[in-house]
Amino acid sequence: MTSVLTVQEVRINEEIDIVHVRQAVREVAVSIGFSLVEQTKLVTAASELARNTRVHGHGGEAKIDLEKADDGTTTLRLVFTDNGPGIADVELALTDGYSSAGGLGLGLSGARRLADEFDLRTAPGEGTTVSVGFRARKPARG
Repeated sequence: MTSVLTVQEVRINEEIDIVHVRQAVREVAVSIGFSLVEQTKLVTAASELARNTRVHGHGGEAKIDLEKADDGTTTLRLVFTDNGPGIADVELALTDGYSSAGGLGLGLSGARRLADEFDLRTAPGEGTTVSVGFRARKPARG
């Protein structure tokens, strides 16, 4: 059985909130022993998903969870939720280079590549929830 601890929740309404998400994710990643490369992946994915939440979802929330499995492995999970318009064509939205807002189009697809686990739940008119998991490469301290 996996135990889950919500470490922090961050509202995403303004541009500065994206910075707050990045900082919170980095602090948690450091505290459980992620390497600098792993921290960079986490923060990059968090930044992209927080930006998507703000721009496309018109604001929402990021939740940072720690999941500890019975075998001692730890997963840092980031869950981004918004009540925006949802994604009409998920396959298209996950295509590298696709952007509905004039950006580079690497947000969702990039986050999916960086994470060990990726889950997207959306429906037109019902908002979007994106969850990404990053497994610690060694059992976490503490």
